[in-house]
Amino acid sequence: MPNLQPPIRYASDALLYHKKLSKLAPNVKFMMTLFLHPGLDERSIAEAAQSEHIYGVKLYPAGVTTNSKDGVSDIKQFYPIFKVMEKYNLVLNIHGEKVGSAPADAEADFLPELFELAEKFPNLRIVCEHISTKAGLEAVQQCGSNVRATITAHHLLMTSEDATRDVFNFCKPIAKTLEDRIALVQAVVDGSSKFFFGSDSAPHPVQSKRESKNVAGCFTQGWAAGLVISALEQAMNRRWISEEDVTSEKLKGFLSYYGREFYRVSEATGSGQPKRHVVLRRTGEKIPEEVKSADGTIQIVPFGRGKEIMSVTWGH
Repeated sequence: MPNLQPPIRYASDALLYHKKLSKLAPNVKFMMTLFLHPGLDERSIAEAAQSEHIYGVKLYPAGVTTNSKDGVSDIKQFYPIFKVMEKYNLVLNIHGEKVGSAPADAEADFLPELFELAEKFPNLRIVCEHISTKAGLEAVQQCGSNVRATITAHHLLMTSEDATRDVFNFCKPIAKTLEDRIALVQAVVDGSSKFFFGSDSAPHPVQSKRESKNVAGCFTQGWAAGLVISALEQAMNRRWISEEDVTSEKLKGFLSYYGREFYRVSEATGSGQPKRHVVLRRTGEKIPEEVKSADGTIQIVPFGRGKEIMSVTWGH
């Protein structure tokens, strides 16, 4: 996510940030995005596209989420940039909420903009990030193959009532109705490559979450795959889906293959190295009440704290 302070505006910013991240986790493939802003031009888009680490540009409507006050007010202003992105094959990542709409309606109100973008730029790969409504799912299905959407673990596990009861459940877009939550779960097991996992994990410090109503985001990193499984188990128990709906192939597609294929990222097995995969086991692990930085100065409260979760390891 490029909505840092300051935002990741140009390729040089993204590559510097990538270098810092890679030092912390050298075995992780970090896929960088730029913050959409008026200073971008064909030269800066070309520079980003030529980098092996930058995959897209993210559109944040102005003021709809954390660190988005300098976001987009007029999408049409950026149509020339979208045309250039088509040329250089960069992905347009969208936080799909309409400026000025009520939080419960903002995603639905944005959908006409999505339809227009999909029609005007049929060769522009578009990802509607963290989709949260049944209407949003249906809109993505109606668009061509160039339009996809990500679904988060936390949107699979809560509704607006859960979000308002706990500040650490507050995210943007906000969780919606039970009907929307059921539709999201069903989309996961539908088997359509239109929808794939995106964590949208946001490690906001405890004080930031408690002191400001505008700090949106749930911290799920480290437990995301287990949270998705928990959401599907809940859905089966409530008969929103059947056990037969949940297959290994669908889970692999949603959690890994569909997104990688859309971003055109090859499997990195290494020379002579066997393919690795995620293994989930029931070990009695629980999501901690909080996690701290190495020096103890930053505390973060995870989504789903205190709940038992399947442990994740790598296997061959």
